[in-house]
Amino acid sequence: MDLTVVQGDITQQHVDAVVNAANRAMRGGGGVDGAIHRAGGPAVLEDCIARFPHGLATGDAGWTTAGEMAARWVIHVVGPNHRAGETDRSLLTSCYARALAVADELGARTVAFPLVSAGIYGWPKDDAIAVAVETLRSTPTEVEEARLVAFDAVTHAALMARVDG
Repeated sequence: MDLTVVQGDITQQHVDAVVNAANRAMRGGGGVDGAIHRAGGPAVLEDCIARFPHGLATGDAGWTTAGEMAARWVIHVVGPNHRAGETDRSLLTSCYARALAVADELGARTVAFPLVSAGIYGWPKDDAIAVAVETLRSTPTEVEEARLVAFDAVTHAALMARVDG
């Protein structure tokens, strides 16, 4: 699998699936979650309600339509909220591994990932980058390209250093 890094808006990626850093309720939120729900339109929320009436557990993944985005699917993952005391690294690792498993079930070959839990959930950015790169590189998958999408230049540079280093 190719592991690539780009700077930009995850909702604008031309890939089979985009990964959403969702919350357990699966009803939209802030950050990446809010951006994906806005870009995808009401179909994303409608599918979340239908497919996840009781939400989704931390560390797990599930999929919905991508609505109006270029991608076909959204793979929702619920990352651990470091600020709320969820500091078990295996939950963050599970987000990436489960997202790849769901991508394989869907037949998605190109998947764009945000840096899960590194925003409002407060996971230390250096460790969030390490978890993303290590897990994506070590998890068996049929995905051909995993694209890490950095929102800002500082995160992009840190991701590039880790992927190239």
